[in-house]
Amino acid sequence: MTQKVVIVTGAGSGIGRAVSLAFANARYCVVLAGRREAELQRTYDLADREDGILIVPTDVTQPESVKRLFDATVERFSRLDVLFNNAGIGAPAIPMDELTFDQWSAVVNVNLTGSFLCAQQAMRLMKAQKPQGGRIINNGSISASMPRPNSAPYTATKHAIAGLTKSISLDGRRFNIACGQIDIGNAATEMTEKMSAGIMQANGEMMIEPRMNVKHVADSVLHMASLPLDANVQFMTVMATAMPFIGRG
Repeated sequence: MTQKVVIVTGAGSGIGRAVSLAFANARYCVVLAGRREAELQRTYDLADREDGILIVPTDVTQPESVKRLFDATVERFSRLDVLFNNAGIGAPAIPMDELTFDQWSAVVNVNLTGSFLCAQQAMRLMKAQKPQGGRIINNGSISASMPRPNSAPYTATKHAIAGLTKSISLDGRRFNIACGQIDIGNAATEMTEKMSAGIMQANGEMMIEPRMNVKHVADSVLHMASLPLDANVQFMTVMATAMPFIGRG
């Protein structure tokens, strides 16, 4: 293989779709992972390529499903150069004391356990392949630094992703495995549509928040992935310039 190979989780919508298309346009071999096969097919169709793209329906919360994803990648492309750990969900924006155990667990299982399971399989593969090494990029979100109101499950998992990123960076160092994190704020996707109508601020007021073109996120992830393995973007924040993040309170 002369082309680099990337797995993108959550590739059926939003940031995952935009990043997948950016990698496809850059002539990477792209593995599209996600739970909704029809949406993965839509991403595939938008890429407008007849080769080098593989759809693997995947539930990142299930170890067996994650293993099948990486086995399918090796069977088709022989190696893995980049994992973009992007799959994630949120819970209802309600006070923490009103959340159910199932709502909490669902967010932890996808955002944190799913990222761990995918990173674990990626590290095993990257250690064993020749040439050895690769890169893992975790989607942290700006909630890895600062919470929004009524976001305890999402914020807790994204803070945990920052710790996972540092651990992968340390444990992967001697195997030529680089790991970085991109923290994204207000990319214009389906998930942030409500911001155009107004979203609750820390003081209880509702405010319309600016959003940025998701292409800027895709370009940033592609830049992180394109570096040689002796260089790494450890943490990057890309956000709508005027959104209330700096000075949020």
